[in-house]
Amino acid sequence: MQRVVASPPDAATRWRHLPNLLSALRLLLALPVALAIGYRDYPTALVLAALAALSDALDGFLARRFRWQSRLGATLDPLADKLLLVGCFIALTYVGAVPLELTLLVLARDVVIVAGALAWRVLLGPLTARPSLLSKLNTLAQIGFVLAVLLTLVWSQAMPPPLRGPAWAVGALTVASGIDYVLRWGVRARRAWRKREQR
Repeated sequence: MQRVVASPPDAATRWRHLPNLLSALRLLLALPVALAIGYRDYPTALVLAALAALSDALDGFLARRFRWQSRLGATLDPLADKLLLVGCFIALTYVGAVPLELTLLVLARDVVIVAGALAWRVLLGPLTARPSLLSKLNTLAQIGFVLAVLLTLVWSQAMPPPLRGPAWAVGALTVASGIDYVLRWGVRARRAWRKREQR
């Protein structure tokens, strides 16, 4: 009987899970970053947050450049972003560096998105979602804002006043992207529901 020897995976196969590993790293960094902020260890929080931001940019580049997208990555990447940013905003509000109103807007938007995704899954079935350009800009703005606040905290000897101008900009973009999400997916849900009733 002839034995069949499996050929070793090529380089592309070996590295195709790297974006998912980077997203998992960002997911694991969410709690340490929030704790570092809560304990007012701002240099550590800044380094960890910058590392998380770098992993976000790198995994997105690799997934697009080499087409290493996967269903796991489509779930893991936005989940890691949401947990990291929500944890940072809550912790920064706790230490008085970010207005409570802005953190509530960030939380409300994410709650709406998660609730909408769950409703779609229950009522209509599997969901394959891609973030819009506005959603990507919102995530980028929130990451930049968190890094800017942490950098300000590292450089300041005393607690600096909240960055009101950037906070207003991030808040407006958060609201706009939330409304965009509701409108776009509301239309898609209506069409999908009509198709389901016509079957």
